[in-house]
Amino acid sequence: MAKSRALRKRNKKRRKRKVFIGIYAFLFLLIIGYSSYEYLAGKHQAMNKQASAAEDIEPEETVESIYEDEFKGKDNGDGKLMVLLLGVDQRGSEMARTDTIMLAEYDTEDQEAKVVSLMRDLYVDIPGHGYNKLNAAFALGGPELLRETIEINFGIHTEYYSIIDFNGFTQIVDTLSPDGVDIDVEKDMQYTSADKTTNIQLEKGPQTLDGKELLGYVRYRSDARGDFARVERQQKVIQLMKDELLSFQGVLKAPRLIGNIQPYIDTNIGGSLILQIGKNMILNPVESIDMLSIPTTDNVWDDRKPYPIGLVLNHDEIKTRQTLEEFFEKE
Repeated sequence: MAKSRALRKRNKKRRKRKVFIGIYAFLFLLIIGYSSYEYLAGKHQAMNKQASAAEDIEPEETVESIYEDEFKGKDNGDGKLMVLLLGVDQRGSEMARTDTIMLAEYDTEDQEAKVVSLMRDLYVDIPGHGYNKLNAAFALGGPELLRETIEINFGIHTEYYSIIDFNGFTQIVDTLSPDGVDIDVEKDMQYTSADKTTNIQLEKGPQTLDGKELLGYVRYRSDARGDFARVERQQKVIQLMKDELLSFQGVLKAPRLIGNIQPYIDTNIGGSLILQIGKNMILNPVESIDMLSIPTTDNVWDDRKPYPIGLVLNHDEIKTRQTLEEFFEKE
């Protein structure tokens, strides 16, 4: 009799265990299915937009990295990831121009993040080409030459790169915040480029901006402070979008977001590492991002050169190197 009760109890536990396993398996498959659907839907949506915007470029061409053979991503094993982030303006078959150059460090152990904005007109020594503007290194030799230039001039070694077309930025904003982003525009901003591809029309005061308008906000530089003001706006928007991405709704939108921006991103960061970073940031969110702009306002002067590279940002090279080493806590 006692054995019969014990047997029934064991059978009951087995049935409960099977039910729980079944529920977990169902939920797992549901999550995988949802994520796959959202990812593919986002990618399909982005490819359609990209194809309609530039009929002479096959969308698939932007998915595969064209620089990986030159700049091979490799973790140096110090527990910190240093990524060269580049925002580019791709116009048809022209060479992409990089307006945004950043160094982003993520401490995987302490869940801390640091971002340095390097102004594109910074006057630096480009290996094999002499002194020129920093963004000229990208035009002359892609992210690998830019990586070498940063390491030689500033002593900072970057392990990976990630290049995002500005159209990808609008996809990020519109996916995470389909109703727009609330932001206080500091001044009236009006600018139209000679080729009409850039048209910024913003009024001073509180505004709700969609992706295209917010892109204009972060790219605007037609005032006395030029790149200094633009970098401040870029860093302000990074903080806003970080909070939006790590919110509950942002996490749910992550699969569609990845699909949406994939056609606009070129990176040598492997898929498994991206998933690992994403998991870490969701489970242990970064509370704030330490930010710095180079050159600093107390270490720069403008100087027109006799050769046709225009206005550059001259700086004390030794002081700039020391500032970066202190910020990233390099020995």
